[in-house]
Amino acid sequence: MTDTATLAGLDPTTLGDLLRVAGSPGFDRWQDQIHRTGGCADPIHLRGWTLTKDRVSGETLHHYSTESEPGGRLRIACGNRRASRCPACAWTYAGDTYHLIRAGLAGEESKDIPTAVRNHPRVFATLTAPSFGPVHNRPDRGACRCGTHHTDDDPALGTALNPDTYDYAATVLFNNHAGQLWQRFTTRLRREIAARAGLTQRELADRCRLSYGKVAEFQKRGAIHFHAVIRLDGPDGPDTPPPSWATVQLLTDAIRAATTHSYTSTTVPAADNQPARTFRWGRQLDIRPIRAFGDGSDITEQAVASYVAKYATKAAENTGTLDRRIGELSELDRHHVPDHAQRLITACRDLDEQYPDRRLWAWAHMLGFRGHFSSKSRRYSTTLGALRQTRADYRAAQERQTLGLDDRDPDTVLILADWQYAGHGHTPGESALAATIARDIQTNRQTAREALQDQLALEGVTA
Repeated sequence: MTDTATLAGLDPTTLGDLLRVAGSPGFDRWQDQIHRTGGCADPIHLRGWTLTKDRVSGETLHHYSTESEPGGRLRIACGNRRASRCPACAWTYAGDTYHLIRAGLAGEESKDIPTAVRNHPRVFATLTAPSFGPVHNRPDRGACRCGTHHTDDDPALGTALNPDTYDYAATVLFNNHAGQLWQRFTTRLRREIAARAGLTQRELADRCRLSYGKVAEFQKRGAIHFHAVIRLDGPDGPDTPPPSWATVQLLTDAIRAATTHSYTSTTVPAADNQPARTFRWGRQLDIRPIRAFGDGSDITEQAVASYVAKYATKAAENTGTLDRRIGELSELDRHHVPDHAQRLITACRDLDEQYPDRRLWAWAHMLGFRGHFSSKSRRYSTTLGALRQTRADYRAAQERQTLGLDDRDPDTVLILADWQYAGHGHTPGESALAATIARDIQTNRQTAREALQDQLALEGVTA
């Protein structure tokens, strides 16, 4: 139940609705539904039924209908990856991303990735955007160019020193073409690796495979950059060892060469009052070897997987923009969008007619970026779909056990179902209660994690 401090902070309308929900006859079942979603902030409502029968005898083994549920509805998790939309579902998405990335680093037999992959050359690379004009920052030494020592939470960080000269158009066009830049980078990287090994690209494919998993992050200035785990395998992927010449140093050198090569660029043609532009990666390229347990200087598998998972649930809203598509510019003032983000969004609108194929206005809430926030090469690791299926299979097995059907051959069971969409979301009072459930679940998970870490520490194992 919601604690006293939370109740005191609610407005009268929400408090009244909360008390109505808590006092309703189906409250316990509603609470159970929301707990099963992890405390989802915007659950999907379904109406329908399922019927489980024996294929041979026709005997009804189980029947379920939402008619007996609170409001005649079953609530399931929305599955949104964005923490700004649904922290509970974003937590699950981040967890899946963590396991996907870590499996490609440490290996996991249950995910068909051998542990020997730890011996393959692996680096964590960050590819950044070029400069579009000076911005307020926190340099390692001295003050910002404006003469101020900014704090970490200073809203001025990342904003233009001179908005009148800052190239907002170039920023959103770079974001819009970042996916193409990444594709060109990976193509050139294979060529650079082949050249260093004294091979043709065809010969390289028969001896070595490039694998990666990456995530996009918005810098405070609103420009996109990519964090990527890049790994060299044998010709058949993680199951085969890479050739002896495939080293971390060779991979590092190839990445540096690929990011600066003229091929790894994309040109945006001139349009009306916009000049032609050629975009390349920024000069701030960071490449670090990944070690299994670290030596004090190199980053570990766990740290990399956690870092990637953290940014998999975020998007451009971290720069102050909205986390949904924008209908008109007047929305920005109503939602108190900062001036820097407003200028970037306005640039998307102004450029939309000049570059109609780029759909800049449709992606203005993403400051022009329209690529995948997280992606991987085919053989890097398992897939998010496989992880979700594993979780679904586990829950289905639990359900069969609860219904006493776990000893039956699945081929002898027939399941009929009919489901219809019936809405989504919470009333104000339900929303407050769901947030409390989500916090309780998160606290329990954190407590369990800390207990496990303490146990592993006692056993001398790195979690």
